[in-house]
Amino acid sequence: MKKVFRILGIAVFAVAMSFTTPSEKKLIVIDAGHGGHDIGATHGFHNEKKITSNIAKKIKGLNTGDKVEIVLLRDTDNFKSLTDRVDEINKLNADLVISLHVNKNANESASGVEAYVSEENSKYEVSKAHAEELVSILSTEKIKSRGVKTAPFMVLKKSKTAAVTLELGFLSNSNDREYLISDQGQNEIASKISSYLNK
Repeated sequence: MKKVFRILGIAVFAVAMSFTTPSEKKLIVIDAGHGGHDIGATHGFHNEKKITSNIAKKIKGLNTGDKVEIVLLRDTDNFKSLTDRVDEINKLNADLVISLHVNKNANESASGVEAYVSEENSKYEVSKAHAEELVSILSTEKIKSRGVKTAPFMVLKKSKTAAVTLELGFLSNSNDREYLISDQGQNEIASKISSYLNK
């Protein structure tokens, strides 16, 4: 009789386990650059903090699947110090952090999307692989690729996870600017990043 109960117990446990699977959801932090009094790059009425915030929110809004959880470091127009950003990222124990930025250059012909990673990050190689793929999918005939570079940015080198800074284009370049400030351009950027994260 005990043997029968034991077999039944194992069967019930197996059935219960068949309805639960280990969580494989990836935690991705999207860090919209600047915020509050720190407006970042500007051109006329357009500024970096608004563009990066818009795109970050669109990425989160597009994330309707069960593969990825998106956390926005800044979902309002508030200032966060670099130290605060790094502290939050490391507390979350994320799989990847993507820091969104927009470029500006005195040379108005400078244009294109580029990424930065840090050689001081313990997951440099993983960061670089993400950066290369992201630049590849974001670059188009309208926004050319400027490749992947290294830089000692604090968020990149202090994060205890793979970390990439994306410079999505130049506000100082008329072609890039038209793309970056448009709903179509922002939606396209957000959609490409979202698709990459959920692949």
